[in-house]
Amino acid sequence: MINGDSTPEIKIIQTNEGAQDGQNKCPKCGATDIGFNIESSMLRCNFCRFEFESERAAGLDTDVSQLQGKIVGSGAMDISADADDVITLKCTSCGAEVVIDTNESMGARCHWCRNTLSIAQQVPNGSVPDMVLPFGVAKNTAQSQIEKFVKARQFFALPKFKEEFCTENIMGVYLPYMIVNINSHVTFCGQGERQTRKYTVGSGKSRRTVYDADVYEVERQFDLEIDGLTIVSSSGKLNNLSDRTNNIVNAIKPFDHENSIKWDANYLRGFASEKRDTNISDLGGAVEVKAKDIARHTAVETIAEYDRGVKWDKEEFDIKGKQWKAAYMPIWLYSYYQKQNDGRDFLHYIAVNARTQKTMGSVPINKGKLFLCSLIAQIIGSIIGIFLTVSLLAVFYGDDTFIALIPLVLLASGFVYWGYYYNKYRNKSARFEHEKDTKAAMSKVVKGDKMCNRLVGVRNDKMRDANHLDVRYKK
Repeated sequence: MINGDSTPEIKIIQTNEGAQDGQNKCPKCGATDIGFNIESSMLRCNFCRFEFESERAAGLDTDVSQLQGKIVGSGAMDISADADDVITLKCTSCGAEVVIDTNESMGARCHWCRNTLSIAQQVPNGSVPDMVLPFGVAKNTAQSQIEKFVKARQFFALPKFKEEFCTENIMGVYLPYMIVNINSHVTFCGQGERQTRKYTVGSGKSRRTVYDADVYEVERQFDLEIDGLTIVSSSGKLNNLSDRTNNIVNAIKPFDHENSIKWDANYLRGFASEKRDTNISDLGGAVEVKAKDIARHTAVETIAEYDRGVKWDKEEFDIKGKQWKAAYMPIWLYSYYQKQNDGRDFLHYIAVNARTQKTMGSVPINKGKLFLCSLIAQIIGSIIGIFLTVSLLAVFYGDDTFIALIPLVLLASGFVYWGYYYNKYRNKSARFEHEKDTKAAMSKVVKGDKMCNRLVGVRNDKMRDANHLDVRYKK
């Protein structure tokens, strides 16, 4: 059971109170021609060369342990269906009216006086977040990372891809995310098993290893503070579509969101951005599933004595308070459009986290070449496996027949070869391990352990149906 957002209290935090749309000026000389220096991750006045940083978004943080109710940043409010994407700003220098399409950009130059105008205030169309995490990795560094990634996958890469591969066309993109803080109370109830003995019974072909174990009724209760759970808020990247490698974009997290800046459109200068198109109501279910994954894995440190595993039969996740903030996070993105003979074209991505340089991607595979090499591996593996099995049977026949049959696994060498290289190139299962890598703190732990049964001579070395390490959100 998940009891999420049980309280109707909703508090809106105005994240850029006092901001005005229009000119952003250099604090030193007053010029409005502001650029972004990726090397220092700071804004730079293009007139006097003074570098400065906007206000940190740390002021938006709330003590997670004190969160009550539902707190929403003004940039995370629901998108208004009737809001206009096109906004007109009035230049305060010459009076000209400048039109900005928020689907394309957050700023523009006045066509008369060349002063730069930008959107500072949140507008009710989902285009302006609460905060932005500036780029910290230069384009040439990202190019090197992508080239290194592809170089390690040259042998089975599609020939046409190798001919057309060029990193000059990579794009710096700000993707929309929701940053969620959760104050919760967790209750888990179930059964756990502790191994008490391991021994061998029988003889000859019937010889086997068995286990004795004590079974306990297990209960754990604790408060859990989750700090900075991230989820992409673009529907196109949230779902793993069959014709593109969206999981790659999610796999390069985490971002150091604690270093984010309060919304300032100047940080977007020279980069593309994707507007948020989902609301909190669209993301709430996924966030709660992620939060329960985190709770389950956090609880593991309280059940270390149950070496055979724990099966939770009852899982309660009561949310006392939750905070939502909308953010832009930076990535470098390379994409390759693969046309296939069956008409099912496929879009491959290679992405670089523009803060940590973490790189993940998908490279088109020459399946014919991979199949041929897998077939060769299968033939060689089968020959070696059969030869070793026959040789070992002559030596170990009897009590150790099982040892002699181990080389037979070589009969699957071709399948193993295919699976290894397909996964290395495609990375279909790549994902961000939110259950392990999201900041979480547990407190006020209450334990309940009561022995209820004893198992004798069972064959399985782990508890059947143990679910204490389950992950239920795998996108």
